[in-house]
Amino acid sequence: MSDPDPRADGVAQPGEDPNAPEFSLQSVYLKDCSFEAPRGPRIQGEWNPQIGLDLNTASEAVSPEMREIVLTVSITAKIGDNTAFLVEVQQAGLFGVRNLNEDEYRRAVAAVAPAVLFPYARANIANLVTQGGFPQLLLPPVNFDALYMRSLADAAATSQQADQAPPALNS
Repeated sequence: MSDPDPRADGVAQPGEDPNAPEFSLQSVYLKDCSFEAPRGPRIQGEWNPQIGLDLNTASEAVSPEMREIVLTVSITAKIGDNTAFLVEVQQAGLFGVRNLNEDEYRRAVAAVAPAVLFPYARANIANLVTQGGFPQLLLPPVNFDALYMRSLADAAATSQQADQAPPALNS
């Protein structure tokens, strides 16, 4: 059996650069979850739902070098206008954070941490849906790095459009 990772406590070990950037997972846990099936698994007709997926990430400082990052995944399954089920999972993790510049920190919170937390959220959602009496729901992988890069590009485009907009006329 191997020794546990000596960096797991977030403290630099002797011989390591204390100024090196660090973003390390300390723990993963289910913070909150809910499952609603207004009619239970009684669905009229063929099971071919429209699935709505919403992802959100939040970060909160727990200590100067520790952040709780929460990935919220909300799924709505509808057959026509009727909601078959709604499931929401808040999958959280504690991450040791040290010596990251602002851009590295934003990428860590928006892309790296969600990529670590998503497989846990995906498994919890699949379990809740199955326990609710519905066919198994396996969410496809999500490329959080691509989503982050797209959000940066969208923000840059919005900023550029605002800079090019003509000044408002006062009447």
